[in-house]
Amino acid sequence: MNNRLGLFQGFGVEMEYMIVDRDNLQVKPISDEVLKAEAGELTSDVERGDMAWSNELVLHVLELKTNGPAPCLSALSEKFYNEVQRVNQLLARHNAMLLPTGAHPFMNPYHETKLWPHESSEIYQAYNKVFDCQGHGWSNLQSTHLNLPFANDEEFGRLHAAIRLVLPLIPALSAASPVLDGQVTGFLDSRLEVYRKNQQKIPLIAGEVVPEAVFSEQAYQEQIFLPMFKAIAPYDPEGILQEEFLNSRGAITRFSRGAIEIRIIDNQECPLADIAIVSLVTEVLKRMVGEEWASYAEQQQVETSWLASVFLQSVKNGPETEITQPSYLRMLGMEEDTATLKQVWQHLWQEVKASGEFTDELSCGVEIMLNQGCLSQRLLKALGENPGQEALEKVYRQLADCLAHNKLFEA
Repeated sequence: MNNRLGLFQGFGVEMEYMIVDRDNLQVKPISDEVLKAEAGELTSDVERGDMAWSNELVLHVLELKTNGPAPCLSALSEKFYNEVQRVNQLLARHNAMLLPTGAHPFMNPYHETKLWPHESSEIYQAYNKVFDCQGHGWSNLQSTHLNLPFANDEEFGRLHAAIRLVLPLIPALSAASPVLDGQVTGFLDSRLEVYRKNQQKIPLIAGEVVPEAVFSEQAYQEQIFLPMFKAIAPYDPEGILQEEFLNSRGAITRFSRGAIEIRIIDNQECPLADIAIVSLVTEVLKRMVGEEWASYAEQQQVETSWLASVFLQSVKNGPETEITQPSYLRMLGMEEDTATLKQVWQHLWQEVKASGEFTDELSCGVEIMLNQGCLSQRLLKALGENPGQEALEKVYRQLADCLAHNKLFEA
């Protein structure tokens, strides 16, 4: 246990991308072909130095990730971009390419879902048996995950307390899925709206998405893991799913790895945008863990149900969400009694931008998001309120281009 990384000593980042046809943007279930082409054999994982690729639940999604913890975040924009270019090179022979964002705008998941059929498929089959993994909440949701380490129980508690407070703010930065089934949904983060409901058969698996106020491994086992495993046991007699990975909260703790994984960030239009978001979130968490604006004891007191209500508003309205609880704003270092999430993030950015963790490119990325809105807002500006198929294809083709050149989308 002692050789574990301490707080903010390493960073694990994962980004999920859709594979689509270059001509019509329809999903192409060929992630196994890509992995095979790179590895020279059929496999679920490819290691490429300090980066890696792996399969996901469905065949039209590929995950790119750091191969173990990276020492700093700022260098990762370029590293992920190199991987994107290599995958696109391999996809070219299939007339395919990677498409970014949190959800495919017109995929029909009931007809087009193909589950990963190879290695580890028994886990996917077990999920499919219980939940039927057709539908957007399973087969059409691409995210960027941030893994942050902790060395012991004390560090876990402090990190978990800070993450709980920041979680509801994140969709206002990262919402990137305003369209499903070819329609504007009314939610800036449609991916999170379907994600939070995809296991409602067993509500304890995702809880209120914002994790419960637990600050030790023992409390986590007793209040989160054990009730969840008990609830799924009748549907999972072999015990295949009764592991840490079953937890679907917006931040999940993996005690086996000594890390908390933040899972609610929509995949953005390019790695530069993703790394800008995870860098900003990380710098804010550092301040909170350092008790700069509120003590650890105060952070522990904030009610999960209230945080969850802010999260739900944030999923729908993003930066326009209003916070009307002054005590919470104080915990973020704000004097105001009310503020929109846009104002909250502008304030937090002013607090952390001089930290030295942001390259000029990353700073520029953050400024675009704060000034022009989250990607969903920029997309809606480009699409209009009722876009047809032609408009969707045109704008999402531009997003594929943003990914291919690692540049942000500006409406």
